[in-house]
Amino acid sequence: MQTDWQILQEKLKERFGTEMDYDTILFVIGLQELSKPFKKYKKDEKLEIMHIAICTLLEPYGFYEFEGRDKDGWPHWKIKEQIPFLDAKQQNKLIIDAIIDYFKKEGLI
Repeated sequence: MQTDWQILQEKLKERFGTEMDYDTILFVIGLQELSKPFKKYKKDEKLEIMHIAICTLLEPYGFYEFEGRDKDGWPHWKIKEQIPFLDAKQQNKLIIDAIIDYFKKEGLI
């Protein structure tokens, strides 16, 4: 029996033609939420795009609240509730669960 995470990874591989690791999935979510065409991004911009993904993923859990977009179209959130201290394994599980929820909402799984 496959987990939702395995099913998602297979569907993303079918769609993009390559296996996608955790960071790549975050980057793709961030790009989708940024709503800008793909281009080459600098390293700091890539990190900002991944931050967009994290805020998007954790908003339904009550940690962030969307504030709007700036003049360049970049989305911004404010922290509603501090994320409790989690060890690496717990952080990973929280984000994977949030990724699965995101793609379920998008209808991919």
